[in-house]
Amino acid sequence: MNFKLVVIMLFLSLSVFSQEKYIKHTISKGDNITTIAKKYGVKPKAIIDANPNAPKILKLNSVLLIPNTNQTTVATTNEVAVNNTSSGTHEVLAKETLWGISKKYNISVEDLKKSNPLLETEGLKIGQQIIIPSNSIAVSEKPIDDLKIVTDVEVVVEVQPKETKYAIAKRYGLTVAELERQNPFIKGKLPVGYVLKIRTSKEKADAAAALVSPQEIKETITPSSETQIAENTSPAIQTDSTSTIIKVSNHSELVDQLIVNATENIGTRYRSGGTTKAGFDCSGLMISTFSNFDIKLPRSSIEQSRIGMKVTTDEAQKGDLIFFKTNGRRQINHVGMVVEVVDGEIKFVHSSTHGGVMISSTKEPYYQRAFSQVNRVLQ
Repeated sequence: MNFKLVVIMLFLSLSVFSQEKYIKHTISKGDNITTIAKKYGVKPKAIIDANPNAPKILKLNSVLLIPNTNQTTVATTNEVAVNNTSSGTHEVLAKETLWGISKKYNISVEDLKKSNPLLETEGLKIGQQIIIPSNSIAVSEKPIDDLKIVTDVEVVVEVQPKETKYAIAKRYGLTVAELERQNPFIKGKLPVGYVLKIRTSKEKADAAAALVSPQEIKETITPSSETQIAENTSPAIQTDSTSTIIKVSNHSELVDQLIVNATENIGTRYRSGGTTKAGFDCSGLMISTFSNFDIKLPRSSIEQSRIGMKVTTDEAQKGDLIFFKTNGRRQINHVGMVVEVVDGEIKFVHSSTHGGVMISSTKEPYYQRAFSQVNRVLQ
């Protein structure tokens, strides 16, 4: 009799549990409203409605109520999805580059190519499954402790005199590439009075509205140069003095954006005289990259080698220009941009005649022999 009573009580408790209206979910690192909703098969709005008193910034180890849809399979709260990748593979997303993927998994571009030989000839394709070497570890590009519920808003911005794409993008928490994707007609010049439509988070929009004036890139000419720049021109690096460099606000952020912009073109074919995504030559890639941030470079690699300030290889930094004399030439005929310096090895992005836009290293015998100099053009 007692045994039957226990069985009945157990059955009733399980029935009540299965019919509970909500499931409790503990916030773990990597969670956000969208990923949580996917785990439980509900809509993000349903979670927000179920937690009206939850703060906009979700705290680690706090608890959210999830509407119970009686699904038989629920992902564990500690599971973190990284780019929908399965063990040992990665699905290529739009705008991804080999450089970006290599950084995500803390491996080299060369190792990725060795594991995926077709990348050498066919490049990356959206939706393609590429093999990630088993000793790699997926890392978050921007580790965060607090997880935000993001609400996008649209802001209308009229371009003011002296404003640059870089300054506007930075003000609203975007990259120049993102600003151009939202406003395709500004891929060339940025006309004064042009009306931009910008989608960003409400938090960033409010912060931008609070600014008295946008923070712009400002050019400073060193005392040795007497060249003057008209107020209505874009920031430009002058070609008449090797000691002339451009000074910018928030140098490290600009350098990172330059590298991202250049490496987004990895896989683009080489084209003599090319300065667009249809094909680049070496100096054309540099011109295109820097012009996206309203910085003008001379047209040829030899002219580019005459600007900025020469530094030793030991002093080389990300964002510096690196020059070579290839094919036995007596003068500089090739240029790239430094993207990484580790233990005396300089990695640089460039457009090569035999492989298009790629990342190479000064440790490679060909470039070791052809190396000429490194110039710092930003400070």
